[in-house]
Amino acid sequence: GALRTAGGINAAAPWRKTTSTRNRARARTRIASSAGTGTEELVTSSSRDLGPTKVAPIGIGAWSWGDALYWNDGWSAEKEGLARGAYDAYLELAEEDAWIDTAEVYGGIGGESERILGRFIRDSMTTGEAGIPLARPKIATKFAALPWRFSKGAVPDALRASLSRCKTESCDLYQLHWPGLWFNDEYLEGLEECVKQGLTKSVGVSNYSDKRLAEAHKRLKELGVPLASNQIHYNLLYRLPETNGVLEKCRELGVTVIAYSPLAQGILTSKYDEDNLPSGARSRIYNQEFMRKAKPLLELMKEIGENHGGKSSTQVALNWLLCNPDVTVIPGAKNREQVEDIMGAVGWQLDEGEVLELRKTALAVPPVRGFPAEDL
Repeated sequence: GALRTAGGINAAAPWRKTTSTRNRARARTRIASSAGTGTEELVTSSSRDLGPTKVAPIGIGAWSWGDALYWNDGWSAEKEGLARGAYDAYLELAEEDAWIDTAEVYGGIGGESERILGRFIRDSMTTGEAGIPLARPKIATKFAALPWRFSKGAVPDALRASLSRCKTESCDLYQLHWPGLWFNDEYLEGLEECVKQGLTKSVGVSNYSDKRLAEAHKRLKELGVPLASNQIHYNLLYRLPETNGVLEKCRELGVTVIAYSPLAQGILTSKYDEDNLPSGARSRIYNQEFMRKAKPLLELMKEIGENHGGKSSTQVALNWLLCNPDVTVIPGAKNREQVEDIMGAVGWQLDEGEVLELRKTALAVPPVRGFPAEDL
């Protein structure tokens, strides 16, 4: 299908021209240069696998939708309208390869992010541009390992509630949001139930260490259910998965990596600096001293982007992650303009020297604290 031009993106959905499985072995040993190669050679433009489902290399993370505290100073009809613009723009560009990642705890315990997604899905089926219904996105959502959930039945029960909020009968990927302190075997058995009941096509985990991942993979294999993915915190400023064994274990087990916070909560967009810090809780993590140390990296990203025909820092940061064929990314998007910027991260590719130079420069920036569940 046709894909509209956005920030330099190709006129046809580039990830449809190749499959990730076909190119993975070759891509791990050689990162193709964007110069002089067709789109079919670009790892960054390969579709990704979420179990049996093929998706665009870039999904949209709905963590901020409905959130009134961390991401937003309150939530309003105006902000929801802008988010709807982001949703529409993404579906217009990604079409049937579009996928949205949400969770029952996003936007508050009541699943407000899922409710917003459900409204967008319902409305877009009848009110797409020019009256043409937009394609329904593939949906990934998550189960919260809350301490009062102690049986495998809690998992399909929670998924049915999520599906009701999303206004759909099944999803494409259901993930354990973090490892539980207890009852992890029950949760894995619950994932099997979700597949058996036709509530989800595939299952995944999130924030799992290499050891936890291996255990979950083994147990699910015994149950006859493949483990599709591990959603982890990963970006140029947070590269712990490269050294703690998580990326290596995902590759070994054939588990797709879903990188959340791929733009370091906006820092890698180059929108902020030491005189213009992010708002709210983020300013305590990405403070003035941090931004001062990150300046050489942010300047290098701008320089590399210019060398690729004026790519933005956002596009460089996402492309860097997508040079790994086992990784897909889910940046957040609050409006149409952000989506158009994000989607310009495919259809071209950093060369191997640029990938290494960015990593080397990022080493000078102190690591930030990850999600505590990574240590469970």
